[in-house]
Amino acid sequence: MSERSVSTAGAQKSVNGVGLGLRWDFVDELLATKPHVDFLEISPENYMGRGGYYDEALERARELWPIVTHGLTMSLGGTDPLREDYLADVRRFLDRVESPWHSDHLCFSTFGGVVLHDLLPIPFKKEEVARVADRIKRAQDAIGRPMAIENVSSYMHPGKREMSEAEFIARVCEAADCGLMLDVNNAYVNATNFGFDVDEWMRTVPLERVVQMHVAGHDWVSDGSWKASDVAPTDPKEREEMLIVDTHGSDCCDDVLALLERTLARTGPVPVLLERDQAIPPLDELLREVAKVKAIWTRATARAA
Repeated sequence: MSERSVSTAGAQKSVNGVGLGLRWDFVDELLATKPHVDFLEISPENYMGRGGYYDEALERARELWPIVTHGLTMSLGGTDPLREDYLADVRRFLDRVESPWHSDHLCFSTFGGVVLHDLLPIPFKKEEVARVADRIKRAQDAIGRPMAIENVSSYMHPGKREMSEAEFIARVCEAADCGLMLDVNNAYVNATNFGFDVDEWMRTVPLERVVQMHVAGHDWVSDGSWKASDVAPTDPKEREEMLIVDTHGSDCCDDVLALLERTLARTGPVPVLLERDQAIPPLDELLREVAKVKAIWTRATARAA
């Protein structure tokens, strides 16, 4: 294993267990009650250039929990040049919060200098592997710490594929010598929508490079009405006419949690983050879900040992 991969593996020792994505909806209550959470994850874009209340809340959170960072706008799969000023700001922020690694998405999210506010898929082609890997390596050098790329949910293929998503991820990670931020829900969403075996997908991606995992909820959406439901339809015909959308707006379903447990049994103890961005419930409900995921984490990693 390379020196860069070793440093990534070492970073995992300081952040582990099950964490929660820090959201402003509950930050005051979280800071007041100080519940047991193993770590917090934040997006630098939500804090860079801000001051006042948000800056103060972040500093208080840092005193209580380890912090890891997860980016939104690096656009590692994009064609715009990497923004040097943005990368410099990210590095200063990561140095400040002492994040052991930084993750962002294997996608493009900017075009022509415009932030698209979406995580859009890139073609799974041989020529893209080297191009994207070069961007990841340059970003990693710029921020001064290990990078991890996250698999994204998608609802269409951008052009003809030359390989599967899992193979593309494996090749990019190898060429860039970077970590993998494994989003278990995204893998499940894509497998369900595109009809592939998610366990075979897990056997193809480089689980030895996983530095962190994400779990989240999704919703079933009817193509006709766009009425979302977090409950999977029981009618097979109805199910065929619906999509799962990665909304982060409901509890993790049993199938995703079962997939998480199977995967943790193979990776061993890597940190897992519960994401919730829509329809955020009261903090005590979120903490009950964190505890549920932690029980799975404890059980699965004990088997892995």
